[in-house]
Amino acid sequence: MSNATAAGFGTENLEIIAFRLHDQEFCVKTTTIREIRGWAPSTPIPHSPPEVLGVMNLRGTVIPIIDLAHKLGMKSTVANERSAIVVAEVHNMVIGLVVDRVSDILTVRGDQVQPVPEITTSFDKSFAEGIIANETGMICFLNLARMFKERDVEELAA
Repeated sequence: MSNATAAGFGTENLEIIAFRLHDQEFCVKTTTIREIRGWAPSTPIPHSPPEVLGVMNLRGTVIPIIDLAHKLGMKSTVANERSAIVVAEVHNMVIGLVVDRVSDILTVRGDQVQPVPEITTSFDKSFAEGIIANETGMICFLNLARMFKERDVEELAA
């Protein structure tokens, strides 16, 4: 089985947005992204899951703000003026993902996405679509649909 087949993208071009969490680089498909906003504090919600920082008003719609680093099993992000909120749509719901900073918007060939090796990692492997190796390092390609199950997203909205 080739790497391209293992990651499931073939040779199609993928538009991705890359961002940093701590010293690691991650990316998602741009088709899941609605917009990128500068950091703004959110309003905490009592008894919310630990990865939910709170909610914010996005042009009249209240959306949950997720500490993506915490969701990935990393140390929580301490937001600052360089932080960003990546607004994504997952299972027909809009959520905000706090990242340290957005790095780049890139086009990569699907066959550049390699499968995640069978090793113990600091994040749930099911969250990762694959790994992109480039001249500046490695980028972990996240799958938001698997990271936020439909049931979990519905609970965030409640």
